Amino acid sequence: MTSKILAAFAAVLIFCAAPASAAPAASLPVVWSIGQAEGVQAPESAYYDAASRTLFVSQMGAGGATGKDGDGFVSRLDTAGTVLEHKWASGLNAPKGMRAHDGTLWVADIDRLVAIRIAGGEIVREIAVPDARFLNDVACGDDGAVYVSDMATGRIHRYKDGRLSVFAEGDAIEHPNGLLVEKDRLIVASWGRGLGADFGTETPGGVFALDLTTRARTDLTAEPFGNLDGIEADGQGGYIVTDWVAGTVYRVADGVARVLLNLPQGAADVAFLTASKRLIVPEMLENKITAFDLSADF
Repeated sequence: MTSKILAAFAAVLIFCAAPASAAPAASLPVVWSIGQAEGVQAPESAYYDAASRTLFVSQMGAGGATGKDGDGFVSRLDTAGTVLEHKWASGLNAPKGMRAHDGTLWVADIDRLVAIRIAGGEIVREIAVPDARFLNDVACGDDGAVYVSDMATGRIHRYKDGRLSVFAEGDAIEHPNGLLVEKDRLIVASWGRGLGADFGTETPGGVFALDLTTRARTDLTAEPFGNLDGIEADGQGGYIVTDWVAGTVYRVADGVARVLLNLPQGAADVAFLTASKRLIVPEMLENKITAFDLSADF
């Protein structure tokens, strides 16, 4: 990892202030884009809740990815990019991954899981995660279990029936970032092995599955290929995955990662609307959210 990329990543951890350096232009049609004029500030995760027909976007604010400053929030948008409520839920620190279950939006917020009632945007529960340093993505099972990754400590935690436990940890899960529950397994997009203090890795990450019962691992990509952030199902048995450092968006299918889109550094946790083939990308360092049309690729 180059010193320039490391400096950009360090900047987002502390400030999330300056845009990233130039990268290849997007190669897919842009449907809509919103930015600082609409109050976008360090967006990390986009999540579409089908039950409420709402697009939620977590925004870390000015304090960066680890700032416990209370200036983080979640925005509520429609699928056309109209901001319905800029600070639908506020009082968060540096909110990142989100997923909903049974009317509750679960949000990762540095060292705690936060439960927000979708019907009104009120925080109804906060679960402190012991020894957590960088809680990142969230996934929910049909049984109500909530999974949250801690990229820094190399753990995946599970919260179920009021009990918090460690679901998986160690080198084998390669500093997990993106999570997605798919039937009886947890799909993981990893940052990579050998995480350093500068967030560089000895080897890049890949995509794999962990059985929800046995925790057995199955690789879904043949080779490691990036410092991976968000992961979402593509509706056709594959996945859409982002590389935060490179700004690359991939489609993973049949063990192969194919480039869909090249963006600046900071492409984070995406949402994908399978019916319209719209990909919603939080561009963290650019302070904007962009919707792309993927219909030509499906």
